[in-house]
Amino acid sequence: MTFDPHSLSFNDAGLIPAIAQDAQSGDVLMLAWMNADSIAQTVATGKVTYWSRSRQAFWIKGETSGNTQELVDLRYDCDQDCLLLMVNQTGPACHTGRPNCFYRAVRDGEVVELSQPV
Repeated sequence: MTFDPHSLSFNDAGLIPAIAQDAQSGDVLMLAWMNADSIAQTVATGKVTYWSRSRQAFWIKGETSGNTQELVDLRYDCDQDCLLLMVNQTGPACHTGRPNCFYRAVRDGEVVELSQPV
């Protein structure tokens, strides 16, 4: 069966959440949004391409920063409304310079920063 990005369940804006996970370490790196065209472009090129909601444009991860994501595996959940992208990450995944975007935790009611920019 050939994969068709249009078979996925998108929200009213035509977007689907995409979780990026490091294919080697298993670390969850970030969450971003994709549309059918950015998914098709990602599958065709192997370069993870998101949809920027603020710019209303394609966003190839690392195109300007050099912190790229190479697609290893694209998975979707049972409801077909969320993606899991297994990636080879080059450099930090977060625009803050941290290894991932999930660097804050709530512990005993207090916010704790788990990592500093590299």
